[in-house]
Amino acid sequence: MDASRRNLLKATAILLVDQWALSHGQAFATESSSAAGKDERKVIVVACGGIRRAETFSDSGLGNIPHLYRELLPQSVFYPFIRNAGATSHYNTISSILTGNWQRLDDWGMTAPASPTLFEYLRKRMDLPQDSVWFISSNKALTSRIGASSIRDFGPRFGANVVFPKQLLINAVIRAASQGHPEHSADRAAMQLELQAMLQNADNYEGLGWSVSGEESILDLRMQSSMQQAIEDLVRTNAPVTGDEFTFLVSAEVMRRFAPSLLAITFSDVEVAHFGSYSMHLAGIRTMDRLVYELWNLVQALPSYSGKTTLFVLPEFGRDFDGSSTNGFFNHRAIDDSTSLTWMMCLGEAARSANVVERPVQHIDLCPTIAGLFGVKDLELPGKTLPGLST
Repeated sequence: MDASRRNLLKATAILLVDQWALSHGQAFATESSSAAGKDERKVIVVACGGIRRAETFSDSGLGNIPHLYRELLPQSVFYPFIRNAGATSHYNTISSILTGNWQRLDDWGMTAPASPTLFEYLRKRMDLPQDSVWFISSNKALTSRIGASSIRDFGPRFGANVVFPKQLLINAVIRAASQGHPEHSADRAAMQLELQAMLQNADNYEGLGWSVSGEESILDLRMQSSMQQAIEDLVRTNAPVTGDEFTFLVSAEVMRRFAPSLLAITFSDVEVAHFGSYSMHLAGIRTMDRLVYELWNLVQALPSYSGKTTLFVLPEFGRDFDGSSTNGFFNHRAIDDSTSLTWMMCLGEAARSANVVERPVQHIDLCPTIAGLFGVKDLELPGKTLPGLST
């Protein structure tokens, strides 16, 4: 990615997290201060959209995942056979992973999960503050009810912080493009003004999972110069922006600022497959591979995470097989191993001995396993604790 573009995304990520801190009455913090004092065990879950084994852990797919295969696999507990036995849509799958129960709900996130989420279990049992549990997603449908559902349906004191980072840029582009210009075109100067207006507007954050108001929420002066420079760089360049890149940068800033005990992240660049571009789908896999590697390196670099973090990485499901009536890699609805059987990698504190666990496991095993890592046991869930991990 172009360096100036990544600087824009970094600055925007810092701004977004700063605004959250201000709106919740928290002073600006750095990793070396308050976050570094959090010594509890950490767990990060990264779900990567729909990815087939053929494009990843197969002889023909290893070139798409050089970091996962060369650097991370040798130090991981690897599960080559993890099954999604539920509905292979994004919202239902993430709901199943986070609740430990197979969910069959509205595919677009319009209804709440039918049982409590892992966020709620941990907050209730461990008395964790809200800034200890975060859900950050590249997929808008996943942010409408996953973490916030606990707030509305299972008790207002036990929700997670839920963020859809792309909304900030999406809204800016749409508004700039609609100022009297033909469809699919935009005046870049108008876009610059719109980005500036949104970044300095304290009343327009509903799409991000929170809203802020009051004088304390006005853009901090120390942020304005870096944001201005980054926006000017955006206007001068024309490199593409990846949503997963922005999701990663926001997640990294949350880790530095709040060092959450549980952080769930979803990447979705691979879902460009729905538009029929195989090359862009592969590019999404390679971006995921690089970002997971960067995330693991960040874990090692941050004192609040190093030596005490377990990272789980898994696709939500596969994709339909080539030659299927659903257009193969375009979709993920066929009842077939190509769609429902994927892989999972576990790194870090709970994966003390590298191993390949051939025994089949399930997505719903993840919730009781993570709860157990935090000492939360005896949950009445159908899933089983994952084999091969140290607790």
